[in-house]
Amino acid sequence: MRKLTSLTVLVAAVPLLSACGQPVTEDKAAYVGEWHAQAMDVEVTKDGTVHYKRVRKDTAIGEVTTTINAPLRRFEGDNFVVGIPFLSTIFEVSTPPHQEAGTWKMVVDGVELTRAR
Repeated sequence: MRKLTSLTVLVAAVPLLSACGQPVTEDKAAYVGEWHAQAMDVEVTKDGTVHYKRVRKDTAIGEVTTTINAPLRRFEGDNFVVGIPFLSTIFEVSTPPHQEAGTWKMVVDGVELTRAR
């Protein structure tokens, strides 16, 4: 019975921990928005929430979808860390947000994304 109680507390604590994102600072404001590519979507909100979805084709099992909805922990240079303590991931930004012919673009994990808004 004690293990069930501990598990219940852990499950109840995860939503509280995930609500503690770091707001995006002015120097990183260009990251805020909805970013899209053919098989990848990333949304970074000003209050520090990141929504991510990526679809990859795997020859053995077909399509594999990865989805992350978690708080922004911090920026490390151009990269950003998303998740909760002890369970996080780094989004590698090889080209930070910039304008090209009036369109905002950035490259995350090797994928060029375009900002929708």
